[in-house]
Amino acid sequence: MTLTADQKRQEAQQAYNGGLGQCPARQLLEAISSKWVTLVMLAVADGPLRHSELRRRIPGASQKMLTSTLRSLQRDGLVSRLVTVSVPVRTDYELTPLGHSLLVVVHGLKGWAEENMDGVASARMDYDRRAPGSRNETKYLNVQ
Repeated sequence: MTLTADQKRQEAQQAYNGGLGQCPARQLLEAISSKWVTLVMLAVADGPLRHSELRRRIPGASQKMLTSTLRSLQRDGLVSRLVTVSVPVRTDYELTPLGHSLLVVVHGLKGWAEENMDGVASARMDYDRRAPGSRNETKYLNVQ
């Protein structure tokens, strides 16, 4: 069976994408690029916090989402969980040395967002003013 050029491109794309799913760096990027991961890391940046304190510091995070994010961060070695046997039991979360090394990147991303939020908001407004699908939203370069 002879494949068309389009079919060959699709097969090549599927093979490429299939390999990416197994890439350890891609898997780690997917794990740490969640907004909840970023917010949790920023919340525990200054020291250990209890689950209830984290919920207060991260509005909008459900208990389920926060628990899931903390477990993921703990599994990846970025956050440690310390249980103190008392009545009631106390559980604190804090960054590990590996977590602190990622925090440098998170602070950089946060700083970039704060510095550029007005420019991004302006670009979004400009984009939204134009009708989707119109030629006005795309810049064309005439090359001769």
